[in-house]
Amino acid sequence: MEFLISFFTDYGYWAVLFVLIICGFGVPIPEDIVLVSAGVIAGLNPESVNIHLMLLVSMIGVLAGDSCMYWLGRIYGTRILRFRPMRKVLTLQRLKMVREKFAQYGNRVLFVARFLPGLRAPIYIVSGITRRVSYTRFVLIDFCAAIISVPIWVYLGEFGAKNLDWLHEQIKKGQLGIYILIGALALFLFWKWKKAKKSKVN
Repeated sequence: MEFLISFFTDYGYWAVLFVLIICGFGVPIPEDIVLVSAGVIAGLNPESVNIHLMLLVSMIGVLAGDSCMYWLGRIYGTRILRFRPMRKVLTLQRLKMVREKFAQYGNRVLFVARFLPGLRAPIYIVSGITRRVSYTRFVLIDFCAAIISVPIWVYLGEFGAKNLDWLHEQIKKGQLGIYILIGALALFLFWKWKKAKKSKVN
């Protein structure tokens, strides 16, 4: 995290945008740590870094990274497995599993994917490969999930900017709890949306 904070401090919003996009490509940098670090530099430099603008940049970076995965799958299809770096992100076993989940749960898998770091990239790639969902719908679903999780991490970083030791400890202790909370909230909102949609049909 110290490296990211230093890097973001030196290069600002563009650095955050760049790192979040490459995170979308499966680069082994935890997205939540990137978002927290973005919030930290806003908290440490409020006179030069606007936290709300940082949140906007973070959202754009997250959606851009996810979109890259979608379009790689859509453009290259299963040929993407020929690229050695992609084989680490999308193994044949993962490809089979994700396809089964799509067949079972449909587009709901895309919403839940944002809260599953290990499966996020494979799910987005497969959504492009199968072409089960248009890009517009993909972005809409991804945005609805990201608007739940991204602000939490960014504002947590800003809140803990003055006490990085405390922040490190909270991330270690609370990472799983936060994901469970975010996931539960996301599922609740999705359930409410489905219920409202069903009521309109009836």
